[in-house]
This record gives sequence, C-alpha cells and structure tokens, in this order.
Amino acid sequence: MHLDQVDLDAIYRVCTVNAPKGAPQIKGQLEDIGFLPGEQVTLLRKGLLKKGPYLVRIGASTFALRKSEARMIEVEPITHV
Repeated sequence: MHLDQVDLDAIYRVCTVNAPKGAPQIKGQLEDIGFLPGEQVTLLRKGLLKKGPYLVRIGASTFALRKSEARMIEVEPITHV
C-alpha cells in the first residue's frame, strides 16, 4: 500500500520509495529527508478533499508531502503482538 492510502494516526513502516522513471532524483530527495526502508511513518492529516498536502511524521520530523510524493512511498502496517 502507498502512504496516500493509509489510515490517519496509525504507524506504518516504509518498505521502499518508487520514483517515476522521468524523475529519479525524487527518490533521493525523499530518502534524504528520512523516508528509508524500515523507518516508522505516521500520516497525521490529509489536506482538503483528501488530495493533499499530506502531513506525515517520520522519526522525530514532520513533513508536508504532495499526493504524488506520498504515492511513491510504499508502506506496510506495523502490528504489535
């Protein structure tokens, strides 16, 4: 699932970042700000009509992402046993 599809306030783990073929630098930019495999991420808020911007917390940092950027980030839910 992608970050733009997740439930608010739930904790997820980043699996991978998939940048479009025409803009591979976006993957590096997202990784530079912390969207790395294994990192925990939480969607805090969706913008107007749930189209963005998306307010997300990764680690101790909070960022606003466009829907297109959130769509590039694959995540999986973290389940606690």
